[in-house]
Amino acid sequence: MHLVPVDSHKTGKRESAQDGHHHNGTPEQNPHISDAEGRAMARAAVNLFTRWDLTDAQACTLLGGISVATYTRWKRGDIGRLGVDRKTRLSNLMGIHKALRLLFTDNDRVYGWVHRDNDVYGGRTALDIMLGGQLTDLMRVRRYLDAVRG
Repeated sequence: MHLVPVDSHKTGKRESAQDGHHHNGTPEQNPHISDAEGRAMARAAVNLFTRWDLTDAQACTLLGGISVATYTRWKRGDIGRLGVDRKTRLSNLMGIHKALRLLFTDNDRVYGWVHRDNDVYGGRTALDIMLGGQLTDLMRVRRYLDAVRG
């Protein structure tokens, strides 16, 4: 069975890459993520990026363009303040990871999927899509995985 990603143009909703909200004012998800939840997701993302074998530069792109110095502090556990965009990015990354854990039982597939060419993305990898750097790029991959999961 071939599933296509659920794109916003098909649902009639438009997202803002700045705030993760639809233009009708409803949040894409998780309208309020506490600072403690955000820091926990940031720590989990650092571990996930290690399992995905990302460079620091790639990690910084997925996190919305933070500096390598900031990401280095994150790796030491010094997360600092997280804005709404960063929390929304982290939430989407955790959703992607959760979906992969539910879809696959083999860790090589769970952590390797982002590096595999995918027909849904025109032969590109999910990582290629996410490295577009926009919040909507993360959302696109998450929505695809959520659609596959059903």
